[in-house]
Amino acid sequence: MGETSEALFLTSGYCYDDAATVAARFAGEQDGMTYSRLQNPTVAMLEERIALLEGADDCRVQASGMAAMTAALLCQLSAGDHMVSARAAFGSCRWLGDSLLPRFGVDVTVVDARDTAAWEAAIRPNTKVFFFETPANPTMDVADLEAIANIAKAHGITTVVDNAFCSPVLQRPMEFGIDVVAYSATKLMDGQGRVLAGAVCGSEEFINEKLLPFQRNTGPNLSPFNAWVVLKGLETLDLRAKQQSENALKVGQFLEGRVPVILHPWLDSHPQQALAKKQMDACGPIFSFVLDGGRAQAHALLDALELIDISNNIGDSRSLMCHPASSTHHNMGPEGREAMGISEGMLRINVGLEDADDLIEDLDQALSKAGL
Repeated sequence: MGETSEALFLTSGYCYDDAATVAARFAGEQDGMTYSRLQNPTVAMLEERIALLEGADDCRVQASGMAAMTAALLCQLSAGDHMVSARAAFGSCRWLGDSLLPRFGVDVTVVDARDTAAWEAAIRPNTKVFFFETPANPTMDVADLEAIANIAKAHGITTVVDNAFCSPVLQRPMEFGIDVVAYSATKLMDGQGRVLAGAVCGSEEFINEKLLPFQRNTGPNLSPFNAWVVLKGLETLDLRAKQQSENALKVGQFLEGRVPVILHPWLDSHPQQALAKKQMDACGPIFSFVLDGGRAQAHALLDALELIDISNNIGDSRSLMCHPASSTHHNMGPEGREAMGISEGMLRINVGLEDADDLIEDLDQALSKAGL
């Protein structure tokens, strides 16, 4: 037809020329669509492009980032298995290991992802999965992808990495030996706060033999419309991620002289700066900092912002800030947050595409109003 935008197939089912075609497709003997819980042309376009960006054999997209994380784990874990997971992670990812998996007989050991030796020390004869994110949300812990992947491969363990903070534009874990990469495509891939989406990338064997049977029978599918929106987001992903990284570095350099603690992987003050620069092409748009005045001062700063919005989303083209202890990690409780390194004075910022000087001006006045 010559259209410049991908076609949007809003259909739940498909029709066939004859009964033999139906039988052949359901038997896997003929290519073609059967039902949109199993495949959809618009969704398939998105999966192909994410796989190409990631350098993966295959990809399957899901209804949200947490649907992707859940599917990537449940599709390969059974009662009696053991998983090693990082202590610092998005609150819902920690909930999977702390609450959900143990209910179904899967034991989980939590380690400090920065301590490579801790991963090997936690291995048991029944360990099946290493699960972590880097940089971690919101502490910005950086895990050594190559070292952890090597340990896992030596013991026949599958590595699953949440790469939502970076996207494949800024970090490609598979280049360091990681087996499975999972995403909240809601974040940088859409990047404009419009839809929920998730993705899991891996080998053809993992996707087709482990993930796909789980997904097609449990149904955490992405809608064709949401897939189409993320396809539009991918067109500008490289431009947005790199410009937001430049802005985030400039904003981080400003904040370094104004706040007691800053957690930014591209700054000299970050203890894992060298590792971050080895694994990542740029710093990404997200980092955290800590105020001495606890929740009251953190909330005062948020309330004083004029250009930057208060929001728990990340990867958006707009600048957003939140207080993890009272939002994204609230359900972990004080002891859980303390164990992860999340204090009452911590704030997490997603730096957008606004002029960096305007963002600095807004932060400057908000910091002053908060007593800094």
